[in-house]
Amino acid sequence: MSAPALAYLLLGSNLGDRAAYLQAARTGLAAAGEIVAASGIYETAAWGPADQPAYLNQAVALRTALAPGALLAHCLATEAAAGRERHERWGSRTLDVDVLLYDDLIIDTPALTVPHPRLAQRRFALGPLAEIAAARVHPQLHLTVAELLVICPDPLAVRPWAEE
Repeated sequence: MSAPALAYLLLGSNLGDRAAYLQAARTGLAAAGEIVAASGIYETAAWGPADQPAYLNQAVALRTALAPGALLAHCLATEAAAGRERHERWGSRTLDVDVLLYDDLIIDTPALTVPHPRLAQRRFALGPLAEIAAARVHPQLHLTVAELLVICPDPLAVRPWAEE
């Protein structure tokens, strides 16, 4: 058995009790390994269609023995358990769990691309990720998460969330 990997995931929700869905995601992901770090919760406008509710996002670091494909399957099952329905790309959702990084692997399959292909363009992902992994180097771009955040072209503001 190989040593556990360190995966960085982004949790997101913009429907219903958003904070409760993020908590449900953390609970579900704990079955796949150990959450060794979690960022604060951030709020941002929806990326994509402008008529959607704002998102809550949180990055987590998960130490896991699951292979990348098995981790993706676990993430999708966690989304489904939260009532996630896939109707349109970038549509509103109860829960979204994205694999941002998996150790220093570069994966490009029809089912999974790691690092996440749009990570460097998404402030809502880089902001929370920088809180827990600022010095982590993107294995393709060879820049740290903190450096990527500084040069990120995404204009959407990412604000720490204050519970309503």
